[in-house]
Amino acid sequence: MIAVFNPAATGDVLMLTFAPSTGHQEVDTKGNVTVVKNPENGDVVAINLANLAQELGLSTNKAGQVFLTEKQVDLINQELAKVGIDFKINTDPSKLVIGVVEEMTEHPDSDHLHVTKVDVGENDRLQIVSGSPNMATGIKVVVAQPGAMMPSGEIIWPGALRGVPSAGMIVSGRELQLAGAPDKPGALVLPDDFGSIGEVFDFDQAKDLYKDGRIDTNY
Repeated sequence: MIAVFNPAATGDVLMLTFAPSTGHQEVDTKGNVTVVKNPENGDVVAINLANLAQELGLSTNKAGQVFLTEKQVDLINQELAKVGIDFKINTDPSKLVIGVVEEMTEHPDSDHLHVTKVDVGENDRLQIVSGSPNMATGIKVVVAQPGAMMPSGEIIWPGALRGVPSAGMIVSGRELQLAGAPDKPGALVLPDDFGSIGEVFDFDQAKDLYKDGRIDTNY
């Protein structure tokens, strides 16, 4: 689930996204709640909640992704139940996490893509197709897991590159909008002492990585 609040653009509406948008949608509004479903399978794609910023404690001076607290989730579930919607949400931390590349093979249909297996903690391994020129086994990287929202607002969903399934993205410093990141493709290779595998990527901890010269940009 991705929660976004952008009062300047959409007013007092908290937007929750659970799956990629489909061509045909089924929209149902009850009170302050609008539910968007995939008509083919009935799955909830998105939920919009209006006029709840004050109750949820959302700042109208900020815009972007919101990581909901347990209390906020409880309030939202109460609102859904109040209007008769049988659906519950859960807290969902950032899906931008630290991982390590365990395996790398060449893509069968590309001369520059690599097929990697990445450890993202809790015995979870993701297959990710990457075109980073500095890709290698053993490097510590930042992984945008499926359902992650990038600083640009782009949402990462499972997909395929030239026929090979890819569950997420190994990201660059440029894509993370880190100060001093080179304006060229290439995975952000983290120092060994930066966080642990599976931890949420800490933007505050990373803000001076390039200034400190701890990141190799010569590739």
